[in-house]
Amino acid sequence: MRGKDGVGAKMDSMELEKERGITIQSAATQCTWRKTPINIIDTPGHVDFTIEVERSLRVLDGAVLVLCSVAGVQSQSITVNRQMHRYRVPRIAFINKCDRAGANPLKVADQLKEKLGLEAVALQIPIGLEADFQGVVDLVTMEALYFDGPNGEDLRRGLVPSELVEEAEARREILLDAASLHSDELTEAILEDAVTPELVYSGLRAGVLALGVVPVLMGSAYKNKGVQPLLDAVVGLLPAPAEVTNTYVELDGGEEQTVDSSPDAPLLALAFKIEDGRYGQLTYLRIYQGRLSKGDTLWNQRSGNKIKVGRLGRMHADEMEELSAASAGDIVALFGIDCASGDTFTDGQLRAAMTSMHVPDPVIRLTVKPLDNKAQINMSKAIGRFTREDPTFRCEVDPESGETVISGMGELHLDVYIERMRREYNARVETGAPQVAYRETITRRADFDYLHKKQTGGSGQFGRVIGYLEPAEDGTELEFVNQVRGGAIPTQFIPAVEKGLRSMMAEGSLIGFPVTGLRVVVNDGKAHSVDSSEMAFQAAARGAFREAYSRARPQILEPIMRVVVEGPGEFQGAIIRSLMQRRGLIVGTTEEAGFSVAEAEVPLAEMFGYATDLRSVTQGKAEFTMELAKNAPVPESVAEELRKKYAERARGRKAAV
Repeated sequence: MRGKDGVGAKMDSMELEKERGITIQSAATQCTWRKTPINIIDTPGHVDFTIEVERSLRVLDGAVLVLCSVAGVQSQSITVNRQMHRYRVPRIAFINKCDRAGANPLKVADQLKEKLGLEAVALQIPIGLEADFQGVVDLVTMEALYFDGPNGEDLRRGLVPSELVEEAEARREILLDAASLHSDELTEAILEDAVTPELVYSGLRAGVLALGVVPVLMGSAYKNKGVQPLLDAVVGLLPAPAEVTNTYVELDGGEEQTVDSSPDAPLLALAFKIEDGRYGQLTYLRIYQGRLSKGDTLWNQRSGNKIKVGRLGRMHADEMEELSAASAGDIVALFGIDCASGDTFTDGQLRAAMTSMHVPDPVIRLTVKPLDNKAQINMSKAIGRFTREDPTFRCEVDPESGETVISGMGELHLDVYIERMRREYNARVETGAPQVAYRETITRRADFDYLHKKQTGGSGQFGRVIGYLEPAEDGTELEFVNQVRGGAIPTQFIPAVEKGLRSMMAEGSLIGFPVTGLRVVVNDGKAHSVDSSEMAFQAAARGAFREAYSRARPQILEPIMRVVVEGPGEFQGAIIRSLMQRRGLIVGTTEEAGFSVAEAEVPLAEMFGYATDLRSVTQGKAEFTMELAKNAPVPESVAEELRKKYAERARGRKAAV
């Protein structure tokens, strides 16, 4: 939807979104199509803002995966598809921009199978492409659909163009085969040559709800070409709230229950997004069951706080529509309530909690420094707001240097927040060099047997822990295993041992970054009837870690990014060279119709400033996306440099003291 001024999309209401031409924050609205209300959340496509997609998919019943008919399945498409799998969201795909030069929607439909492993089935084929794009052939009804009028608002049906009849019939057979797998009735109708559009849609709908089929539609949203059939597919193929199975856990009994989507059931709602807007703090709620009215009382199941609903609204991007009531399936906004993202709310009849969303770890860090006292105050306000709104944006004060360090999902992610500090809070700040979120881990098993014994005038401290640490198989941060038998370490002190180990993992001895990927087994120890305490066993665990860690051959891990560069084929060689110069491992390259795509795995430490270099070697005609692929050991030459810098910082701290 375009804005009133014709600049940017209606759902992109932030000034930065309009300037950059990208979506930064998810935005909600509602529309009605064929008497069916549809709650819509528009999410960003860039992987740096992945949390916006995570929390939206957590509360949505169905999704439309939007793809470009030129670029096809990109790295962020793979990420979003993985997120849809995580929350088991039924989906349809819409291939947009069929009027752009180089458009090939049928190739993109094939990529959905090849790259994403989806059972993608085309419901349409295009009539013309690029500047000649006129409409689509509906393979269910075998009609040609044309979109007339200045904004494609007049839908005109006609005969399938003669040159497309053969291809349409062949693709219709593929469509019928896919839909019949989910409908015995359709299978019988195919055998009897009595197929109707209703039977086809019934089979497709069953396949979509079972996550077995992804119907593919196509068009050009700019002129609303293909939008009406897309909305028909949303209503006809995606599930209604009552057709989706959601669960909650009873806090009293711990039993998992299925959500009753009836408006007459006790109220159950999930706060999935918090935002500070011009109306104050907005809390976005998805109502799963029951009814919510203005003036009602809610209970926050995490904090136990009672909340009075003063204002109830429905957001249309940054505009608000006042509501008196809402019911199951609605997405609403509450004003001025104190809660956190992921909190569950009820009307007091239930003691329940719903699962929250997955929050990925940040991969990049940046130091920020206010230029004066006023900037310090404003920066603190901005950071307080941003950390509440975005769980992937973190802030901490470096205990050694006293500097403020912010961390996030990528350069663009942090750039946007720095710019928002300056614009929205008038905080004059300068930034330091980006820091990579390195990690430390171990590569082999090491045993420990550590006795902490300290005698003072009164009670002493005594604690002995015996066991070993080894690399964790599944890459978890810490797997703590208690194999102590016979009460060698009293049960009440075991948590203290784990706490002591965790405290040591915050800063490794190689370069001072957190330690991850450890499996620690404690299988013996010794306690004293008088001198043993939680403090003593914490100290013993810390000593045991120090003793074993250096012998477990620790190594440094760095984040490796999956980088996809797209540009004209003439620059393919220059693009590949630019990636290899940055320690990149080329995973694959493709070239089609003069368009080149190179995929590589590149250390994040080497990607700073890559946008400028890429523009330089491709005359500004190429673009790239990147996302975290894995953590991998750094080369020894790089590790040596990192250890040297850490040692210099340590010497500097001692000199300052």
